[in-house]
Amino acid sequence: MDDLGLQRVVAVDWSGDKGPGQRKKIWAGGWTASTGKVWLESGRSREELLVWLVELARETPRMVVGIDCCFSFPGWFLAEHGCATVFDFWRHVADGQGERWLAREGAEVARDERFWGAPHKRPEQFCGAGLARSMRMTDMENKITPKMLEGDPERAAKVKGITPKSPFQIGGSGSVGTGSLRAMPFLLGMREAGFRVWPFEASAVGAKRAAPLLVEMYTRLLTGAVKKSNEGARRTYLAAKRRGDAAYAGLPRAVMAKALGSEDAFDALVCCMEMVRWRGEFAALKATRDEVLRLEGITWRPGVTG
Repeated sequence: MDDLGLQRVVAVDWSGDKGPGQRKKIWAGGWTASTGKVWLESGRSREELLVWLVELARETPRMVVGIDCCFSFPGWFLAEHGCATVFDFWRHVADGQGERWLAREGAEVARDERFWGAPHKRPEQFCGAGLARSMRMTDMENKITPKMLEGDPERAAKVKGITPKSPFQIGGSGSVGTGSLRAMPFLLGMREAGFRVWPFEASAVGAKRAAPLLVEMYTRLLTGAVKKSNEGARRTYLAAKRRGDAAYAGLPRAVMAKALGSEDAFDALVCCMEMVRWRGEFAALKATRDEVLRLEGITWRPGVTG
C-alpha cells in the first residue's frame, strides 16, 4: 500500500455496444499500490466487468474506479420522471426505460424525439439557445471557459477545443447517450455491492472502514488534444510521454503495445495514469450540497472536490 492509503486505481473505457463487440471495446487500465504495476486488459462483457470489479474491491476496498460515461441526465429530466435522486433514476433506467429510449420507432415503441442521432437530427428544442437545456451543468463546465484559463495554463491547453456532449445524443459521432444509459444498471449494481458514488456520496477510501469509490470521467479531459483514432498520433503521444514522464518510462512494453493497438485501450491507459497521478485527491472528495449537482453529478477532473 502507498503512503496515501489507496490500494488500487482502475480506469474503464466504456462501451454501449449491445452485442459481442463490448468484449473488444471495453478496456480497463489499472494500477496496484502493492506492486506499483500498471496493467491493461479487455475481453469482458459489462456483466463480467461488474463481477470482476466487485471482486477486486473485496480484495482492496481502498480502490477508485473511473468510468467513461455520463452518470445522469439534466435535473429537469429526472424530475419529469419522478426521480428524486440519481439512484431512483438508475432504477428507472434499469427497469427497462433505458432500452425504450434507445429503441427506434416500431409498432410497440413510440420514440421520445428528444433522444437524437443518425438518422434523426437534433430536435429543435435543443438547438441554438436550447442547447444548454440538453446538457448537465457539468457537461457545460467541461467546455473551455475563461474560468478554466485563470491561473492554470497547462489545463487550459489540455482542454482547448473540447465541446460539451449531451446524454440525449444516442447516435453519430461523439454520442455518449447509448453507453450512459446502458451503464446505469451497471452503476446501480456497483453501488448495491458497496461502492460509494461521487459526488452523490462522499468518498470513504481513506476511512478506517474503507469503501471503494466510483467516479465519472471524460477521457478527452484527461488525454488532452490527440487524434486518438490514429495509430501514428497515439504512437507520437505515448513516445513523448515516455521521454518526459518517469511513470510512463517504467511501463511494460506489453502495456504500451496494447495502448498503441486501439483507441479504447489508449484511453484506458492514459486515464488510469492520470488518476494515479492525482490519487491523493480521491480521499478528500465530498458529497455535493448543490441541489442541481445532486441530481446531475460531476465529471471528475483534477482539482474538483465537490
